[in-house]
Amino acid sequence: MSARDTILAAIRAASPANDSGAIAAEAAALLRDPVRPALAAPALPKAFEVKASALGTTFDHVADMGAVPQAVRRYLDGHGLPPSLALQPAPALAALDWTGIDTHPALAPNEPAALGLALWGIAESGSLVIHSGPETPILLSFLPLHHIVVLHRDNLLAWLEDYAGKLAAQAIPRNAILITGPSGTTDIEGSYVRGAHGPGFVHVIMIDGG
Repeated sequence: MSARDTILAAIRAASPANDSGAIAAEAAALLRDPVRPALAAPALPKAFEVKASALGTTFDHVADMGAVPQAVRRYLDGHGLPPSLALQPAPALAALDWTGIDTHPALAPNEPAALGLALWGIAESGSLVIHSGPETPILLSFLPLHHIVVLHRDNLLAWLEDYAGKLAAQAIPRNAILITGPSGTTDIEGSYVRGAHGPGFVHVIMIDGG
């Protein structure tokens, strides 16, 4: 008997012989009670912010969508950026009062800042979820140095599996992006470089109210 035969025979001896019912029951038990890491905090908003902040994402909190332009202005001023940004062509953003900030839909290759909406935030990993679509140009998440993202606290999910469930219940997007902190690399001589493969800064404006 070859070594391969010996190994396969041991596997067969340790497995229930053709017991499909036992296998199905074991699989169902694993799905009912999956082993998951503990969240960073009991409340989802805090858990998400703790995890994302540890990865380099910054935060601002506002009561509603109407306060988003002021939060954007605070961020631009705080980073010495001009009052200008590429704006996702979504009605919820276009309807806001952008007085004093030049917004434009065209995205330049060297765009300093852009603003968009996140579908969900995942507390387990501190990730933002963005799906491409007619109102969501995908390069908005990759080209600007500063990526500002609006996220409603009601759209926070605990686990990655929760996002998989949401994805299974809707039309599959052409592109689904999970953004986990700003882009960076230490590939070149061990020196940390921000913005290596995408935005060097990720800033979340969290909508805490309605």
